[in-house]
Amino acid sequence: MLKALAFSVLTAAALWLSLVGAGPIPPLGPLLNPRVGLWANAADDGMRQRGVSGVLTTDSVVVRFDQRGVPHIFARNELDAFRALGFVVARDRLFQLELQARAGEGTLTELVGDVALSADQETRHLGMPHSAEQRWAAMDTTSRMARVLQAYADGINAYRELLTPADYPVEYKLLRATPRPWVPIHSLHLLNRMGYTLAHDPVELNLLRARALVGDSAARVLFDSDSPVQDPIQPAARNAPREALGAIPAPGAPDPAATKLVAQLTRGARTGPLAWSRDAQLPADEREALQQLRAFASNNWAVAPSRSASGHALLAGDPHLELTLPSIWYEVHLVVPGVMDVGGVTIPGLPGVTIGYTRAFAWSFTNTGADVMDFWQETVDNAAAPTAYELDGSLQKLVTRVETYRDARGRTLATDTVYYTHRGPMRRQGSTWLSMRWTVLEAGTELQGFYASMHATTAQAFLDSLAAYYTAPAQNMIVADTAGTIAIRSTGRFPIRADSGRGTAILDGRTRRSDWIGFRPVSRYPQALRPAQGFLASANQQPIDPESDPLYLGVDNHYEIWRALQVNRLLRADSAVTVDKMRRMHTDPGSVRAERLVPALLEAARARAGQGTPPASLGKAIALLAAWDMRYTRENTGARLFETALGRVTTQLYDEFIPTGDSTRAVTPSESRLLQFFAQPANAWWDDRRTAEVREDRDRIVGDALAWAYDTLVVQYGDPAQTPWTWGRVSPARPQHLLRLAGFSAPETPIDGGRGTLNPSVASRRANFGASWRMVVELGPQPIVRATYPGGQSGNPASPFYLDRLPLWASGTLDSVRTPRTPDELAPADVRNTFTFAPRPAATGAAK
Repeated sequence: MLKALAFSVLTAAALWLSLVGAGPIPPLGPLLNPRVGLWANAADDGMRQRGVSGVLTTDSVVVRFDQRGVPHIFARNELDAFRALGFVVARDRLFQLELQARAGEGTLTELVGDVALSADQETRHLGMPHSAEQRWAAMDTTSRMARVLQAYADGINAYRELLTPADYPVEYKLLRATPRPWVPIHSLHLLNRMGYTLAHDPVELNLLRARALVGDSAARVLFDSDSPVQDPIQPAARNAPREALGAIPAPGAPDPAATKLVAQLTRGARTGPLAWSRDAQLPADEREALQQLRAFASNNWAVAPSRSASGHALLAGDPHLELTLPSIWYEVHLVVPGVMDVGGVTIPGLPGVTIGYTRAFAWSFTNTGADVMDFWQETVDNAAAPTAYELDGSLQKLVTRVETYRDARGRTLATDTVYYTHRGPMRRQGSTWLSMRWTVLEAGTELQGFYASMHATTAQAFLDSLAAYYTAPAQNMIVADTAGTIAIRSTGRFPIRADSGRGTAILDGRTRRSDWIGFRPVSRYPQALRPAQGFLASANQQPIDPESDPLYLGVDNHYEIWRALQVNRLLRADSAVTVDKMRRMHTDPGSVRAERLVPALLEAARARAGQGTPPASLGKAIALLAAWDMRYTRENTGARLFETALGRVTTQLYDEFIPTGDSTRAVTPSESRLLQFFAQPANAWWDDRRTAEVREDRDRIVGDALAWAYDTLVVQYGDPAQTPWTWGRVSPARPQHLLRLAGFSAPETPIDGGRGTLNPSVASRRANFGASWRMVVELGPQPIVRATYPGGQSGNPASPFYLDRLPLWASGTLDSVRTPRTPDELAPADVRNTFTFAPRPAATGAAK
């Protein structure tokens, strides 16, 4: 790690240029100072004992760190527990705390400069900081949750105030910045950022662009319909997948109304539908790659005692998110005797445990993928500088908010105005104006839900406590308890549109008749309690089969079916599941996706080999792909060819979605649609409109794509006969530092798994996505917990706890999690160090 620190000095100039352009490079002298520079970080591994603190708590608190770097916090009241939690999280993740909160607040420019201006502008135009401010202003400061947020902030600030410049995390030194104080609203900004990550997907714009390119009929089948394969979260009575692989209409003439609206939305520089999209400022190819990577999402499943070898309920969870260093998660354990005993992982910045366990139950989440964002086309009084909008025949005054963006020195970088209708923020899009309603902006009581759930004692009580408070981002919440109950519920506020319609069109803003009319009642949430089949699983598939409930929840593009098919297949086949089988499922290299698509590729490619003059390398490509066992082990040599060929097929198949004058697709249907296209070899979609002299069919497109992929990989990786394209070498995982510093990022790490498997860790040059936390819990009389994540507890690259868990994660191994009830139950050999917080003398009798 000392080498990494030295390397960071050499790359400081590159970092600065990447963050703020060709501005001043940080002076390297201070960074090399052995007393306060980067070497000071190497001298403190972040796990040193700091002794007794008398400035934090109202009663005595003991924090013992085990050999895995996990703090076990033993307090006599809850507020002290949250104060201590804030302290230890700040000690290990101070820079991450600030970076994540600023991302949700829209103030990244104040930390990293004007390179973040577009990101901050998007955050503010989406109304995220405004909604957090409204929530905090409406919160009773004497309420339990406000006091919890303040206690957590007090803990963070108590640690911050102990620091000298020599103690600052290395990122602050590289940015020449000072850690700012933490205030409770920062936690609300972080909640909004979570909503942005998990529930920001304007499906109306996908459908609109598709209609403008291929007409209404084909566009609606591909972008306004349910998944063609159903294996839902709420079990269907058949206990088997259902397929509806009907014919897909040929691409038609552009829809005139859609074409007109797209022209309005895209008229003018730096505006249009992508202005509402998270990756608007990225090049189109990178934007598409990142959107595909994010689709991998998460898994969780639970097994009832009737199908468990031990006779106890079992639960597994592995949320798939961006793999960063430090990790998005921080592992903790909090004990307040008789009140709370909860462990698992927290998101730095949020008081409490997000995914984890108590003595009575364990839980995990996956993303629901519901459509919770709609748009309205507004009619304003002045297109250039509106002050009012038309509603039901009269003009309604717009609410305005001037946003000022500053750099680290407080200098103004830019100002703009955000407008609000009764629905939410309104923004100019080309030559028109769109307003938006988004449940994320109406959330705010989620932390109360998490707080209540940590005090539940049964699976049912856990789900009900969250349902009472939880709005967004909607999550599939799975839980199992020591009484043997397993349950799942897709939880969040799901809008009901006018006339029970779908949320796939931009609506007329001139009338309230187009507004939402309510939300699904909890009784109509997708859910299951003690299912007859004896297991439950969610993997971002459509939560409920529309044959069971046709009320709109989302569209096919929001969901992925492959992992759900795999996990349900494994669970259906095993009536004696063990903890170790659950562990191995996390990294199971099997792929229903490959099993369904590889034979289809080979059938078409072999047909192409018998037509005309096939590509010279097609025979070699067919032989290599046919030899693959369709399992994503790190040693396999066929997966890279399959992925590259399938990507090429997708590019050729959907050429109709490439607008004239552009080189990349405007939209892409869900991958499950390939099952329908492969069954229709003469469908007009297979013809590449860019080659007027040739009319392609499935076999020609697929065969040529397979040969093209083989030739491309030979150039990239060499002749596979001499240098095999082993998966671990050509597609490794590599968690990256938050600032993309190469010296602080993980080495390339071979793993088992790939797209469509239960371990879909995939890397691009910008980001890595995969299993960010893995946990298996056996719910016996004393729950037994095993878990790990890629990275380590410390955010200090010089700490031995920065990357210590990566080898375990890569191998699919889980650590034994310690769950002591008292400080003395943690074996002396397992105690790395201890913090003891003593009460303030003047705090006697203070509220607890």
